[in-house]
Amino acid sequence: MNGLRFQDPLWLLLLIPVVGLGLLAVRRQRRIAVLYSNVELLRGLPVTLAQRVRRVLPWIRIFGMALIVVALARPQRGRAEFRIRAEGISIEMCIDRSGSMQALDFPVDGRRVNRLEAVKHVFREFVTGARGFRGRPDDMIGLVVFGGFADAKCPLTLDHGTLIQVLETVKIPEPITDGQGRVINERLLQEEQATAIGDAVAVAVDRLKDAKSKSKIIVLLSDGENTAGVITPTEAAETAAEFGIRIYSIGVGSTGTAPFPTVDLFGREVLQARPVRLDEAALTELAQKTNGRYFNAQNTEALQQVYSEIDRLEKTETEGRLYTEYREIFQMLMLLGLICLCLEIVLTSTRFRSLP
Repeated sequence: MNGLRFQDPLWLLLLIPVVGLGLLAVRRQRRIAVLYSNVELLRGLPVTLAQRVRRVLPWIRIFGMALIVVALARPQRGRAEFRIRAEGISIEMCIDRSGSMQALDFPVDGRRVNRLEAVKHVFREFVTGARGFRGRPDDMIGLVVFGGFADAKCPLTLDHGTLIQVLETVKIPEPITDGQGRVINERLLQEEQATAIGDAVAVAVDRLKDAKSKSKIIVLLSDGENTAGVITPTEAAETAAEFGIRIYSIGVGSTGTAPFPTVDLFGREVLQARPVRLDEAALTELAQKTNGRYFNAQNTEALQQVYSEIDRLEKTETEGRLYTEYREIFQMLMLLGLICLCLEIVLTSTRFRSLP
């Protein structure tokens, strides 16, 4: 945003006599030079280029003097800037990585991906700002992931680049086999296939309760029901409400069947329909008890719309002050004015010199 001002505007009053004297000079140029009885024959003569240039000379003088006067007024061009003091909010993202998140029913950029990858994709856009999101550069954001256990993967931070790097490491638990093909983490794998929603919310509350931000929220994404943990979703919601923390719960998918990747007898990876159940009642209760909202996202577009709605509801408070930095531009005007005057003097003293 550029602005123009004059540091010494009183010098502009000199434009009045400059223009007046200039017009007087133009008028004097048109005075009768030679008395002759009849000039009708001369009217038909062609006007040469030199004659045309000669008529412009007084205007060059006026223009040059006007530029010098404007330069004396010290014109300055300003560059306005907003210096923003932002007071962000604190956000804990709780992402489900249980076995049901393997369902391949979410498209991203024309390819089929599992629910966890879709959630991570939209989460990156929400944090960094893309595809209509404004980003959250001033917000402290942390990350909690959960399956059968809740794990605080990243503390509240403004370093969103590191947060995204940590997000990339979040995976759905997979079987680990030994040299003979036997699964050696079967018990842990079965436990991680469960969903500990209550524990995840409790961990997020513990990370948020001491944050200094005025606004604190939890964004919980899950596609199942609470089947593990020691804290129920109701207890976790009541604790969050005590600390003034709002919960935005997002149900990923729906109750019914969903395609899961599996290996058939011939070693080929195929899709197999398996039953899934989304406990919308529990997720709705989490939101209602904390004055938050529940959303359901059955595809990537709906998930993006949910994040856009959260982006609209949770705005960072900013206070802006306008500062303007000015720089002098009179040098260019002064130089151009002097060039015009020198050009007019040289031309009138040489090629267009007139005898008295």
